[in-house]
Amino acid sequence: MGTARVAGTVLDAIIASETRTFKVNAGTRPRETHMATSGASKRMSTSAPGEITDELRALVRRELPEVDLIKNRELRAKVIEAWALALARSSYNSIREIPPEGSPGSMVLKRGDQTDHLRGVTRLAIQMADEMQEHYPELKIDRDIVIAGGLCHDVGKCWEFDPENRKKWEGSPRTTGLPSLRHPAYGAHICLTVGLPEEIAHIASAHSGEGELLVRSLENTIINYADHAFWYILAAGDMVVPESIPRKR
Repeated sequence: MGTARVAGTVLDAIIASETRTFKVNAGTRPRETHMATSGASKRMSTSAPGEITDELRALVRRELPEVDLIKNRELRAKVIEAWALALARSSYNSIREIPPEGSPGSMVLKRGDQTDHLRGVTRLAIQMADEMQEHYPELKIDRDIVIAGGLCHDVGKCWEFDPENRKKWEGSPRTTGLPSLRHPAYGAHICLTVGLPEEIAHIASAHSGEGELLVRSLENTIINYADHAFWYILAAGDMVVPESIPRKR
């Protein structure tokens, strides 16, 4: 799916749909989801592979309610589209199916799912941004970019965590690499594909170790610190599986 096509067709549709309740178009086969809640039974997706439906967009909006804090309507719609596209191109039916880990097998939370991390980082980042902006008005922090960046910083995990990809990479690491791409690189690809601004692609690509090779933006610096605070506060509180915590070098 090219950027122009997304921006010109799909995004027009989703932006228009913000003025109504998200509904599945007549004749569209719904994409059923597996919600990672106690007692929930796993259901198989009935939508075609790679298909983005209004139902999938609505699911993203329910799983990441902080998206409604984004004031810019087009940016809000594109954040939803980014996650819908990432899910549609993976074997996951929902964000909640993605394990609550920093990287596969690393910083594994004892409970929860990936939405807890995305929402937690976003809320931490908002509070950091608001506090700093109040005391230092000259910072001119873009709050919408902070929120969108927090929600999209790990959008590439649909790729890096995908069980089908992991099986392929682990079966032939000399051919494909292990992984072929980490989630920051794939996340930037997703962001640019749906037409998110460069500032969000930058946060997706450089919020983690890759960001040590460049200068992070102000908003990305906030996300970087919020991301690290999330993991290491939980680790200090014995909420992370000890064997999954990287050893200090």
